[in-house]
Amino acid sequence: MKAAVITGVGQVEVTTIEDPTPGPRDVVVAVEGCGICGTDLHILQGEFAPTLPIVPGHEFAGTVVEIGSQVTELAIGDRVAADPSLFCGECHYCRQGRGNLCERWNAIGVSVPGGAAEYCTAPVANCVKLPDHVRTADAALIEPLSCTVRGFDVLQAKVGDHYLIYGAGTMGLMNLELAKRAGAASVDIVDLNPNRLETARTLGVSAAVTSADELDRPRGWEIVIDCTGVVAAIQDGLDRVAKAGTFLQFGVSDENAVATWKPFKIYNQEIRIIGSMAVLNSYERAADLFAAGVLDPDIMISDRLPLDSYPQAMDQFKAGIGRKIQVNPNPSAA
Repeated sequence: MKAAVITGVGQVEVTTIEDPTPGPRDVVVAVEGCGICGTDLHILQGEFAPTLPIVPGHEFAGTVVEIGSQVTELAIGDRVAADPSLFCGECHYCRQGRGNLCERWNAIGVSVPGGAAEYCTAPVANCVKLPDHVRTADAALIEPLSCTVRGFDVLQAKVGDHYLIYGAGTMGLMNLELAKRAGAASVDIVDLNPNRLETARTLGVSAAVTSADELDRPRGWEIVIDCTGVVAAIQDGLDRVAKAGTFLQFGVSDENAVATWKPFKIYNQEIRIIGSMAVLNSYERAADLFAAGVLDPDIMISDRLPLDSYPQAMDQFKAGIGRKIQVNPNPSAA
């Protein structure tokens, strides 16, 4: 089969590799949509993936074309999206119900071959069957949405909170959509990209600006969410949190990035600084939300490209051009 392969640090190519074979409780999916995100870029830069080479792609959906000997829940021809999380279920954190912090954490597209290929293997337990009205390729958006749902699980937000979001890319826009439905009094977004700010305005953001200095909220925001992973944005956001407010580090930074804050302010103003790591008990809820129309795929997905264009798609993503960029390994099915 044809697949995109990150062969080394900074090196990605589309080549031919062996077709996958399902284990007893696995299915093989003909991938119709595979999204590119910041994690893929970090893997390309030599972070996260335990070993290279690796087929990336942890956001994917497609049609089941082969099932393992013990699979009864799905049949060939079923359309599915797959949670990429591979928790061991045995370590200290898994026993605490915190599989996203698993000591043997693995993921499809990170440590085992992913969806940037014509075919991908996934455990049947990780697959969600798609309703008829959901387009298969669009359902690759369920994975990033499930990360956003996880973020809201840890936020403990209240109805009437004011939100400030840094980054109007896919994840910022998803946080915007959930904040609106969580009863936000206002949602403001900061980004330097005028096209992304315009998309946020299309989705009904309260204000879309290039600097929070343009906004009039002297007491700050109850909820500040960083979706960039950029230290300058994080640093700015930490200074914008209202008393008793929460700062959520949602964006993925470089592993060695360092941001600073004033400990006295955190203590004196009872500010929470929290993180949200990937997916935890949120994938099926995200699938339900997606089926209910919480996102408009035609707005979220800016580019749908052939698999052969994967290296160029990574360059485009790195340059910040577009929103969610997808490759479609099986476009006739998509």
